[in-house]
Amino acid sequence: MIRHLEEIMARSERDALASCNNLALRKAARYLGATYDKALAPTGLRATQFSILQKLSTEEQTTITSLAEMIAMDRTTLATNLKPLAREGLVTVEPSPTDRRARIVTITEDGLARMKAALPHWRRVQAEFEASFGADRAAGLRAALEDVLGTGFQPWAE
Repeated sequence: MIRHLEEIMARSERDALASCNNLALRKAARYLGATYDKALAPTGLRATQFSILQKLSTEEQTTITSLAEMIAMDRTTLATNLKPLAREGLVTVEPSPTDRRARIVTITEDGLARMKAALPHWRRVQAEFEASFGADRAAGLRAALEDVLGTGFQPWAE
């Protein structure tokens, strides 16, 4: 009887792992993230840093809070990711002149140049992924992942 219950529990745990959305998403994110990190390595940027610079290149300036919302990252993690970019002179992070509690993030000319130098590496790995996975499936994946952001959870709400 106990052995039977243990088998049922073990099967239940396996089923939970096999159907865990979070685990599946994180596995794929680590796999794809490492692929993009490897492709961008010659530029000295990690994929997350590239994404931050890319987003900042479309904004004149923005607050840490706004940038965190744009890339779906909590403010503390974003601030941690901005530190090496600021040390290298790729971004500036300064107090807002209108609200001393807010920090304004701006991409520098060096940051823009580094992002542009990384763009061909990003384009190459992007094209390789789409060739392997399928361009339509990749577009569908991006759309589905974007839909995840509209599920109503408040992961960073205080």
